[in-house]
Amino acid sequence: MDSDYEAYILLLLSDGNLPTGSFVASSGLESYVTHGFFGASSSTSQPKDKLSATTNFIRDSLATYARSALPFVYDAHKLAEDFLSEYMHGVAVNRGEDMESAEADFTALDNLYEAMTLNDVVRRASKAQGVALLTLFSKGFSKPPALRAFTTDLNAARREELATKLVDHLKLQIRRERILGHLPTCWGVLTAALNLSLERSQFLHLFLHARNLLSASVRLNTLGPYAAQQLLLHAVRPLVEIEMQNCKHLRSGYLRPSLGNAEPLPLDGLDETLHGPANTWPLGEILAARHDLQHSRIFNS
Repeated sequence: MDSDYEAYILLLLSDGNLPTGSFVASSGLESYVTHGFFGASSSTSQPKDKLSATTNFIRDSLATYARSALPFVYDAHKLAEDFLSEYMHGVAVNRGEDMESAEADFTALDNLYEAMTLNDVVRRASKAQGVALLTLFSKGFSKPPALRAFTTDLNAARREELATKLVDHLKLQIRRERILGHLPTCWGVLTAALNLSLERSQFLHLFLHARNLLSASVRLNTLGPYAAQQLLLHAVRPLVEIEMQNCKHLRSGYLRPSLGNAEPLPLDGLDETLHGPANTWPLGEILAARHDLQHSRIFNS
């Protein structure tokens, strides 16, 4: 893939106006603040430094999110890539059956993420953001008919057409409530449809998670916009790089099920303890689950 093209896609996906989470979800930060974890520490009456407190929250949140979400981003991206490759190389024979198979695979992966997400608040936010991403592709990234006549690369045009059909089909099934449509799985499909490499897809997903936390901090008035930019420049990149290095090898633990088989097939030789998804921050999970118990709230989750 052309690195200039990927850089351009990264710029488009990094747009703060896109529905990537910070407008509706704080990823547990609001509950964390409300429960007093930005206040004075137990050992001293002095208030905590808000830059340090925010950095610590981002570090812990990134660590647990990377271990729980990146395996599903990986598998969903590979699923979409395999589907598009089969069509592009003429492997698929019955297109209807192949689309049904892709849907079954995506549904199994999505249901596994639902089962491994421990509280309803996080599940609710994840599903809202997931379908928003697929809608973004359909309405914001798919090529309009007026521009298709100017396409000279027929292979690229064919791939765009197939990617649009896949995304539209999955989005329709989510609207019909046949698929849940969680954020990590929808992100994997979106970035594969845009022909973004897997590694950059995972890195950008973690970066956006951290950036959304800083955007939420500004809305909560725990940080100013300048301090948020300082953290984004000096603290976020090394944290994201560390988690990418630690978690890029993780997998969901399931192969694609065969057509008509609702039970996913386990990967041979996979040690789920070492290579499977995990939650590493119980405190953050508990506080996120208590979000709806707050007397007043800015965010939905």
